[in-house]
Amino acid sequence: MEMLDIVDENGEPTGIIKERSKVHAEGDLHRTSHVWIVRDNGKGGLDVLLQKRSKDKDSHPGCYDISSAGHIPAGSTYVDSALRELEEELGIKASSEELEERMIRRIAETNIFYGKAFIDNQITRVYRLKRNDIDLSKLKLQQEEIEAVMWMDYELCIEAIKNNTIKHCVYLEELECLKD
Repeated sequence: MEMLDIVDENGEPTGIIKERSKVHAEGDLHRTSHVWIVRDNGKGGLDVLLQKRSKDKDSHPGCYDISSAGHIPAGSTYVDSALRELEEELGIKASSEELEERMIRRIAETNIFYGKAFIDNQITRVYRLKRNDIDLSKLKLQQEEIEAVMWMDYELCIEAIKNNTIKHCVYLEELECLKD
């Protein structure tokens, strides 16, 4: 059972801790970390690593998404959670020094998944991890979370998100903050 800190508008824990499914059912404000992995593409630009969410995920099943993301467990920090998620979801070990904080976002949206309301009310820290040494065939994907991964040219990715030519749950604002 995943327990989350309920936070105030500044992302500070209030002392209330709830189970993740209750947080999303009731719309409590909580924290997440998003890590976008990029690499030099050899043509003067960047590639971005996208993950395809498992078809069994509780939200946005089968959609292309952030390289690695996750909720911040109660008592944990944004950076600790970001590093843990990278290793759990992809098998990538990174250091806190490699994470470049790009933005802090407030996300508030309601969707319906599996016939139930899913209220996502979160404060997110968005990080960029630039690594040119990632071989997709050597990643250890967390099967219950991720169906597949792919590199995509950054500019083509922006166009695909703008034009909805791939099934995704990517926030354009985050993607646009990744460029050098």
